[in-house]
Amino acid sequence: MSIAGVDDDVAGPLVRAVSAPGAAAAPDEAAERFARAAWSHLAEPGDALSGLLVQVFGAPGALERLVRLGDDEKRAARELSAELTEATGDSPGVELLREAVLRWRPRRSSRQVIRALSQAQRFGVQLVVPSDPEWPALLGDLGAHAPHALWLRGRREALHVLENSIAIVGARAATGYGEHVAVELASGLADRGFAIVSGAAYGIDGIAHRSALASAGDTIAVLAGGLDRFYPSGHEALLTRVIERGAAIAEVPCGTAPTRWRFLQRNRLIAAATRATVVVEAGWRSGSLNTAHHALALGRPVGVVPGPVTSSASAGCHRLLREAPVVCVTNPGEAAELVADESTGAARGASGAPSSSAAAEAAPESSGVAARVLDALSERSPRTIDNVAAAAGLAVDEVRATLGLLDLDGWVRERPTGWLKAAANRREAARAD
Repeated sequence: MSIAGVDDDVAGPLVRAVSAPGAAAAPDEAAERFARAAWSHLAEPGDALSGLLVQVFGAPGALERLVRLGDDEKRAARELSAELTEATGDSPGVELLREAVLRWRPRRSSRQVIRALSQAQRFGVQLVVPSDPEWPALLGDLGAHAPHALWLRGRREALHVLENSIAIVGARAATGYGEHVAVELASGLADRGFAIVSGAAYGIDGIAHRSALASAGDTIAVLAGGLDRFYPSGHEALLTRVIERGAAIAEVPCGTAPTRWRFLQRNRLIAAATRATVVVEAGWRSGSLNTAHHALALGRPVGVVPGPVTSSASAGCHRLLREAPVVCVTNPGEAAELVADESTGAARGASGAPSSSAAAEAAPESSGVAARVLDALSERSPRTIDNVAAAAGLAVDEVRATLGLLDLDGWVRERPTGWLKAAANRREAARAD
C-alpha cells in the first residue's frame, strides 16, 4: 500500500508522528496529510494554481495527477485543463497550467518531502491541515491563495486564539517612540483578551511578542522559513518563550530558507489570520505596508499609529493615513475598536481594497519572479540554473530568461560554474552605463 505513490511503511509513521494523536490513523487521512505536506514543498506560498487543483481534486488527487502526467508539461497542461473544465466548467488556460507544471517540476521529489517530515519530527514540528479542529478558519478568506498546510511549533490549541487576535507590525529599525507605543498597544490589547500576532522580526514585531508575554497574554509568531531553524537567530530565546505559551507557524516545511519573496507572502498570512492589523512604525517602503495592503484587500480593518512628522520611520504610516482607508490609532482602546467596527465596515472603504497609489513601489529585488530568482542566488557560491529553479520554485526556462534580464541590469553575473548575485558596486556601474 502507498500514500500518494510513497510506500506507507515510510510515509505513514512520519505523517502520524507530526499529526495530532489519531488524526492520521485512517489511510485516506494519512494520504491527505502527506499530499498537503508535499504541496507545501512543491509550490511557493500563495501559488493560486496549486490551490485551485487541490480545491477541485483534493490534495492527494492533485498530487497523483501531477506525478502520473510525468515530464510532458504540454500534455499535462492539456489534460489538467480538460479535467478542470469538466469538473468546474472553467479552466485558467493551458498555457498558465503548463507554466505551473514547469514551476513545480524541479521540486517533484518524494525524498525531499520525506526529509522535511523527518526534520519536523526531530524538532517537534507538527502538521496542521484544514480538516483539523485547530485550523484557523479566517485563512479561508484567501481562497486559492490559502496555505496547503501549516507547520506548527508549540501548542496546537494555541491556534484557537487567532479567532480573537490583532496583528501588530512595524519597522525593524524601530525608534524609541515606536518601541514605547508598541509596548503600550500590545500589553493593553493583551489585557483586553486579544492575542497578539506578529512576524518575530527585530524591532516592533519582537517588542509586540515580548509585551504580550510580559502581560501573560497569548501570542503567535508567523515565520517565513522552516521551523527547524528560527529566524532571526537573535530571537531564538524569544521564539522559545513564544512556543512555550503559544506557537510559531509557517506554511513552508522544515529546511526552507526565509527569503524576501517568502517574507512578503508571509505577510498575507499575518493579515488573513487576524481580525485587524495595526502598523506602528513603517518607512516609505516598509514591508509592514505590504501587510497592511493584504489586510485591506481582504476587507480587514487596519489601524495606523501616527509618528513625528520629521521621522522617516513613520513616513509609510503617514502615507497610509493619507492614501488608504485606514484608521488612526493612538492607544489600545482605539486598536480594540477596530475589531468592534469590523462588522460595520467603518474601518475600511467601500471596496475594502487599498488605493493603488498607496502600494509600495517595487524594487527589482523585492517583488515577483525576479525577487525569487535573486533570493535563490549567492554573491559567493555560483549556482546552476537547475539549482536556482528548484530553490525559487520556478520553471527552468523562466529562470533562464529572468537571469538574462537581470544580467543586463547588472543584478547578476555569470561564471563558468553558474550564476552569482552581483555586488552593489557592479549594479551601480551597470546603471551608469
